[in-house]
Amino acid sequence: MDFRLERLKQYEGVRGPLLLVILDGMGLYRGRAEGYPGNAIDLAQPANLYRLLKTEKIVTKLKAHGTAVGMPSDADQGNSEVGHNAIGAGRVFSQGARLVDEALASGRLFEGAVWQELIRNAVRKGTPVHFIGLVSDGNVHSHLRHLLALITECDKSGVEEVYVHGLLDGRDVPPLSALRYFGELEDALWALRVKGMKDGKRRRYFVASGGGRMVTTMDRYEADWRIVERGYHAHVMGEGPLFPDSLTAIRVLRAQTQQEDQYLPHWVVEDPERPGKPVGEIFDDHQVVMFNFRGDRAIEISRAFVEKEFKGFVRRRWPQVLYAGMMEYDGDTHMPPRYLVDPPAIERTISEYLAHNNVTQFALSETQKYGHVTYFWNGNNSMKFNEALETWVEIPSDKVPFDQAPGMKAREIAAETIKALRGGKYKFLRINFANGDMVGHTGSLVAAVEAVKVVDEALGQLIACIDEVGGTLVVTADHGNCEQMYAVDKKTGAPIQGPGGSYEPLTSHTLNPVPFIIHGPDTARYELNTAVKEPGLANIAATLLNLLGFEKPADYYDSLICIR
Repeated sequence: MDFRLERLKQYEGVRGPLLLVILDGMGLYRGRAEGYPGNAIDLAQPANLYRLLKTEKIVTKLKAHGTAVGMPSDADQGNSEVGHNAIGAGRVFSQGARLVDEALASGRLFEGAVWQELIRNAVRKGTPVHFIGLVSDGNVHSHLRHLLALITECDKSGVEEVYVHGLLDGRDVPPLSALRYFGELEDALWALRVKGMKDGKRRRYFVASGGGRMVTTMDRYEADWRIVERGYHAHVMGEGPLFPDSLTAIRVLRAQTQQEDQYLPHWVVEDPERPGKPVGEIFDDHQVVMFNFRGDRAIEISRAFVEKEFKGFVRRRWPQVLYAGMMEYDGDTHMPPRYLVDPPAIERTISEYLAHNNVTQFALSETQKYGHVTYFWNGNNSMKFNEALETWVEIPSDKVPFDQAPGMKAREIAAETIKALRGGKYKFLRINFANGDMVGHTGSLVAAVEAVKVVDEALGQLIACIDEVGGTLVVTADHGNCEQMYAVDKKTGAPIQGPGGSYEPLTSHTLNPVPFIIHGPDTARYELNTAVKEPGLANIAATLLNLLGFEKPADYYDSLICIR
C-alpha cells in the first residue's frame, strides 16, 4: 500500500511543532433558554479558552455526534471512542447500531467465530441461550429487530431453549410504550413455540425476567451497583415477584407503583411447566448474550458475568457461562472478551500516514483516556506504526471518584507536554484532557466547574509554551458533556426541576457541537474552508495534514482550512 503524501505547493507547513489538544467532554452549549444554569464552562469562565474563541481567526464549531461519527442518526450521542476514531481516521466509519445492522444484513454476525461457538455449545450440550438487553426500537442502546434476528437464527440453528431477560425502556421511546415492544416480542416467541410443535421440535422460547432500565441491570459509571445486583439476581436466579408472562407483569406493576416503564420494579416469569418456579434461570454451561450495542450501560452487567475478582456486589451464584456482548463495550479493558460484532476495520489513519512520511509523533494522556489517543486514534490498533518515530506516554490516573479530584492529571499532562515541546524532538503531538468528560459524568456541577478551571489553567501554560517554541496549537473536543450538566425540556429548552426544586442532573454526553481553534504564527495565511458545509470531527485529520504541509489522501474528508 502506498502511504506517500504529496507536499502542498503553496505551504511548507508549520515551522515549529504542531500540538493537538483534545478537551474531552467540553462542548459548546446551544440550548434555547437564556441564563441556563448548568453550563460548567460558562460558570468556570475559562479565560484562556475564551480568549482563543474570541480572538483567533480560525474558530468554528464541529459536529461530534450522530452521523458525523458513524452513529445511525443525529439523535445518537457521540462518545470518546467513536470521536477519536473519527479524528484519527479522517473519515467516518459505521459504529453502533449501523454496524450491527450491516453485520446482520450481510450475515457476517452469524458467520463469526463467537456466534458459532455460542450455537455449537447450545446445540451440543442442550443448554439455553439467554439474551439480556433493552427491549425497544429506541436505537440508542439496542433495537428490537436485532434481538428478533438473533432469536430467529437460534431457531434455525436448532437451539431448543431461548430466554429473554428484557429491560423496559420508556426513556428513548415514549414513557408508557413497553406493552407494544414486549407484545411484539411475546408474539414472536409464541410463533416459534407453535412452529416447533408443528415440526416436532422442542422450543422453550420465553421472556424470563425484566424490569425498568433505570432500576434494573443498566447502571453506568458505577453510580449504583444495586441496580445491577437486582437485575443480575433476577436474571440468574429468578429472584423477584412471579408473573405468568411479561405483559401481565408490566400491567400489574404499573397499576401498583404508578411508575413509568423505565422505573418499574424487576419481575420474573413463572415456568408454565413448573408452577412457582422461574422459567429461565442461568446455570453453568449456558450461553448469555448482552444484545445492547451501546457500551455505557452494558459494561457493569458484563463485568458481573465475566470477572473472577468482582467487587461490585456479592454474587449469590456465579454460573460459568459463555458470555458475549453485541459489541466490545470498553476498548481499554476489553470488556467483554467475547463479542458478536467486531469494531470497524479502520486503516490508513493519520498516524500511519505520518509514520510512513518520517514525521515524529508524541501521544499523551492519563490512564482514563490513554487508549483514546493511542488505540482508538489509530483505528482500534494498539500497536505503534513506527517505534523509532512514535512516543506514547501514560500518566496513571488517581483511583478516587472524579468529583473528589476534579483536577485529575491535567497539571501533570501539561507539564509533560511542555517538556516534550521544549525537547524539540516531535513534529506532531496529540494530548487529551479527560476532565470535562469524566467529571461531567458524575453529575456534580461544582466539581465540573473546578475541572474546567484546572484544564483552562493547563491550556494557558500550553499556549505560552507553544508561543515560546514557535509552534502551532489546535484545540478541539471529542464530544460534549460538562457544558450541559442539567437536563432540559426538549420543547422549551428550560432546565428540568426535580423533587424539592433542584435541577435534574444530566450525566450523559450531549448533542452539542465542539470547538475547533487554530493558534499560531501562520494563521493570517489560513481561511475557513466554506466548501465544508457541515464540518465534523472527521475533517480534523486533513486539516492537520495541511498544517504539516501535506495534501490529504483522496478519500479523507476535506480540510477545514484553505491556505494561501
